[in-house]
Amino acid sequence: MVIVGAGAAGLAAASALRSAGRSFILVEARDRIGGRAFTDTALGAAYPFDAGAEYIHWAERNPWAPIARAAKARFAGEEGWARKLVIDGRPATEAEMANRRAGFSGLDALLVPKAADISLAEAAGIGGPMAVQAAAGLSRLSLGEDPERVSAVDYDRLWSGTDLWVDGYGALVAHHFADLPVRLGCPVHAIDWSGQDVRIETGCGTLTAAAVIVTVPVGVLKAGRVAFTPALPASTQAALDGLRMGAYTKIGLRLDPAKLDPATVGDAVSLAKGGPTIYFEMKPFGRSLTVANLGGDLARDLCRAGEAAAVALATERLVAILGADARDAVVAGRLAGWWTDPYALGSYAIVAPGHAEARDRLRDPVGGRVFFAGEALAGGGAMTVGGATLDGARAARDVLKALST
Repeated sequence: MVIVGAGAAGLAAASALRSAGRSFILVEARDRIGGRAFTDTALGAAYPFDAGAEYIHWAERNPWAPIARAAKARFAGEEGWARKLVIDGRPATEAEMANRRAGFSGLDALLVPKAADISLAEAAGIGGPMAVQAAAGLSRLSLGEDPERVSAVDYDRLWSGTDLWVDGYGALVAHHFADLPVRLGCPVHAIDWSGQDVRIETGCGTLTAAAVIVTVPVGVLKAGRVAFTPALPASTQAALDGLRMGAYTKIGLRLDPAKLDPATVGDAVSLAKGGPTIYFEMKPFGRSLTVANLGGDLARDLCRAGEAAAVALATERLVAILGADARDAVVAGRLAGWWTDPYALGSYAIVAPGHAEARDRLRDPVGGRVFFAGEALAGGGAMTVGGATLDGARAARDVLKALST
């Protein structure tokens, strides 16, 4: 058995196979495990931030909630969320804040699909311009995608529940699975399933297995980074065509605490006409940091522009919120640009309007030997580490069942 990708899904699949007493080879293109669950320390060992996943969503059923508690992980509340709203570089007026609250009021009811699988933008349109603007902010800052490209049916299916903000989610994932054998720096280029066995061409040589579990992100699959022989069936390709990657993006800024204390402001949202909406997490877990969060096409543009441009934009927006002293307080910056990351090509998988069944269809095995798994296939748990973990274990069960018949 070969597992491609050591993100949460691949790691969970490997763990399940090991528990079942089955041998496997787990290969990973990166020089680390965890995939899009990654605690970045580029700003300094004392200034880590989660470049990818940071919330244990729907904690009541998420397998990572008990794992985190057993590991004595730190959790934070969200009492300071969006205390400050800045529009075009100035504090929002009371009327503007009231309009924003009005836009979000009743939005959940509007986004419940009434008939056809329309987009979030179209569903929100019934509520007027303020609801449309609110839906755009929700979509970009929660899903990393512009609302006209998001299926309202799929969005409505996503599980809800308690969200736990955990300090070092990526580090937790890496630590939990640290004892699994993984071949790092071993990208997969091609999978040939034309024969009785599957041949997997990697940067470390050719592997042969009875079956393969493919957990690489949808963005990598859609870009053709892994060639399949024969080509994937029309039904599998149609499922991929109904999915696209969001562009949730983060920019970490390390701050000099002697020059600026972001805790005096609390978290903030910065809006600009013609520019991205940015949510700033101020001083997460007491560290002298701020982490800018954004998504959608403007986030894609920023990823393409590169780290220097991203740090400059985040700094300018921070100055607009905190004042001119913030410029000199920025010590260093880090772009977590998943959209241009070659091993991700996006943040997580979004279902396009009219393709609400895409996640389920991608679960169908190919030739009884190629199995896909990951957050993209996780149904109500999609776009989360918990969902990827559950789906990786599901894929392992499916493989074991297929090989036993």
